[in-house]
Amino acid sequence: MSEIAELFYPAIRWDASHGYEGERAAIDQALQLGVGGFILFGGPSEHVAVLTEHLHSKSRIPLLIGADLERGAGQQFAGQTALPPLAAIASLEDIQAVRRSAAVSAAEARELGINWIYAPDCDIDVEPTNPIIGTRSFGSDPERVGEYASAWIDACQSEGVLACAKHFPGHGRTTVDSHKELPRVEESAATIRETDLVPFRHAIERGVASVMSAHVAFPALDASGAPATLSRAILTNLLRNELGFTGLVVTDALIMDGVLGGGEAEAVVRALDAGCDCLLYPKNIVESVGAVQKAIDEKRLDTDRIHQSIERRRRWARWAALSRETNRVGRDETGWSVQLAEQVVHVLRGKVPQLQQPWNLVIVDDDLGGPYPAPSRDPLVSALRMGGVDLVVNGDPAGATGATVIALFGDIRAWKGRPGYSSWSMETVRRTLERTKDGDRLIVQFSHPRLAAELDGDAPILCAWGGEAVMQRAAARVLLREVAAGKAGKSARGIR
Repeated sequence: MSEIAELFYPAIRWDASHGYEGERAAIDQALQLGVGGFILFGGPSEHVAVLTEHLHSKSRIPLLIGADLERGAGQQFAGQTALPPLAAIASLEDIQAVRRSAAVSAAEARELGINWIYAPDCDIDVEPTNPIIGTRSFGSDPERVGEYASAWIDACQSEGVLACAKHFPGHGRTTVDSHKELPRVEESAATIRETDLVPFRHAIERGVASVMSAHVAFPALDASGAPATLSRAILTNLLRNELGFTGLVVTDALIMDGVLGGGEAEAVVRALDAGCDCLLYPKNIVESVGAVQKAIDEKRLDTDRIHQSIERRRRWARWAALSRETNRVGRDETGWSVQLAEQVVHVLRGKVPQLQQPWNLVIVDDDLGGPYPAPSRDPLVSALRMGGVDLVVNGDPAGATGATVIALFGDIRAWKGRPGYSSWSMETVRRTLERTKDGDRLIVQFSHPRLAAELDGDAPILCAWGGEAVMQRAAARVLLREVAAGKAGKSARGIR
């Protein structure tokens, strides 16, 4: 077993048909090599807990097991609390809601054996054409983003779980998706320092355990054009030396094209040389560990620097292990999270009409495609039907006799490569509205509020921020509540 393997964090993905069984050989190999931890994607809670117990018990060293839980533990793991996007929570202007979101996410993660959350997003939402940040950000004001990110970090780490400020030095100005290609931010160093770095300064001052690098080039900060993940000027000179960060620096996923110009083995060597401590989501650990050892032997990598990363990882892993052993009282936050999701749903244009039944629900899905499927749209349909709505799904709008409700999904998604709606989606919405102009109509938008500006016409728009199950159900409850209120008002007028 080589100590070098501690720097690597391979992925484990749940498969709907085979669970984690297809990953067993890779897991055993990774544990035998002595990796520093894993990143988990998906799975029912009970299976996740069994898996992490196995990982922790079979490892010779304390592990850091992480997951992308920006939207709560339910973002990845069935049976856990799902939350609205960070932008939606921030829209309430209630910092206690931010704190509670982080605490709930961390407590549930810890109970599942996960001790590292790759959140919060410290990017500022300043570029409307950004295809990968959008609703993941707390907003466009750097100080506000920093304040909310700090509150999130404080609450998360108070639960004994590492937080992660991402994506340094800022992914908010990009116009292409780093999953697909290397973005370049052509902004001045002064502007980056005065705006984009502000939330990260807040996070560092709050004692954030880790910072995730961006697979983004910043020529004003590093004239070579290297992505931040591979840039000594950005990660060592700026993050370590100038900003004084002493925690873990973790790469964004190493499967992304924004960092793989020279292949994985070369990327991991350059990332370590730049100042990274943890190499997230490698595909070929054996080859990459060998590449790091070769680079050390050839003096491309400094041995002392690598040992610093190993020791830094071990300190945080021990901190997480002690926190895991601390008894905490369990809590059920399901009711609160449901209420929070309803609170962020709001009207963007017009007023929700009475929506006479039957409803013709037209699902316009702009989130299809890519290597991983979009969330099922069944929660919206099921919730409306359980609420007593006579529902026709994707029927002919021209022949509909009741109201027409368009469910328009346009979330931020990896490998989608763009924000906003496709021309097909907008044309489908336009045609549907044109065919139903004499009846009740409503658009329910499962995306960033600013996307409403892309939709012509005067049909009312209800914003539900994102397409996960929690937001689909919240939108359904808001609609049912509005309809019930309308009926009550109509009955009251009839009594008079």
